Amino acid sequence: MTRLLRITLLGLLILAGLLTALIYSLTWRPGDKETLPVRCVAPRAPTLLPGQAIKVMTWNVQYLAGKRYVFWYDTPDGSGPDDRPTVEDMAFSLDEVARVIRDEQPDILLLQELDEGAKPSHYQDQLTLLQERLVDLYPCSVQAFDWKADFVPDLHIFGSVGRKLVTLSRYQIEHAERLQLPVASANLISRQFQPKPALLLSYLPLNDGGQLAVLNTRLDSTAPGHRVVQDQVQVTVKLLDKLESRGTSWLIGGDFNLLPLGQFLRLDAGKRGQYSPDSELHLLWEKYPMIPSNSESSGIDRAKWLTHVPNDPSVDGPDRTLDYLFYSSRIKRVNAHVRQDDTLRISNHLPVIGRFLLPAAQ
Repeated sequence: MTRLLRITLLGLLILAGLLTALIYSLTWRPGDKETLPVRCVAPRAPTLLPGQAIKVMTWNVQYLAGKRYVFWYDTPDGSGPDDRPTVEDMAFSLDEVARVIRDEQPDILLLQELDEGAKPSHYQDQLTLLQERLVDLYPCSVQAFDWKADFVPDLHIFGSVGRKLVTLSRYQIEHAERLQLPVASANLISRQFQPKPALLLSYLPLNDGGQLAVLNTRLDSTAPGHRVVQDQVQVTVKLLDKLESRGTSWLIGGDFNLLPLGQFLRLDAGKRGQYSPDSELHLLWEKYPMIPSNSESSGIDRAKWLTHVPNDPSVDGPDRTLDYLFYSSRIKRVNAHVRQDDTLRISNHLPVIGRFLLPAAQ
């Protein structure tokens, strides 16, 4: 080996080492299971009672981006002209989100896609901004990132990302965990920058010594119909089965990015590509009740249960259901609805709301 070749190889090794160190410093590698801090601003939030009624709402608020944009990811060919919303439009969306929450006043609020320190949302801490408007309603909160990096080299972002799942509660939260879900396959470098979907699991104590487990999630939207989506649903079902088998009541809500029974063929052919004809969500609905149910989301009044309003200009209004609440067989559904009338201009998702009765004391 000539001296020049040795120097060249050494230089390449040094360059590769520096690149690896740079990527390592810019990206985030969460563990499979992490204990999360619980924040309660009130001295003593109330405790849930066996048999009481609770109201739960899940809503993907689309990092407060609003509906006046067509982002690059909103069109099938990635040609959307917009990269990020204005601060003024985000302020309007923040006020509107707070207005709807104050009007509904759910006991437990599950939010997806709130940003912190992200370039596309002007580095806002959106949870703090929202809590300033809701501090009297929700003394307790937990949060977990599902996408985080100091720099993403995608030309549409070319900066930091920080996206969260957030659970707000009127009632005490005793313990919370972030549980990592399977991640879409990618090469070693790009894998470091991609979203890392998770389950945000919160345990709310009951005054008889029991617990209510509340889960919040947003499943992968980049690869529906691929193995990773099925793996994410299977991991979720396995956890719910475990809770059910040990007698713990539970609720899960979020943006599942999956269709209910019967909606695949109702979508325009050009909108079906990201979904599987046999929705992976069947792994959940075959075992546990969901809101909206398949009979609701595909029945005569199915328009009332649509939860997604694409920013794609070729779509006029809500055209599919992607957001759900699932619940334990021990819990009784009282009523439910999707709030559509005054939320169509706030986010590309609509809030799903359910009222339930917790099981009575044994």
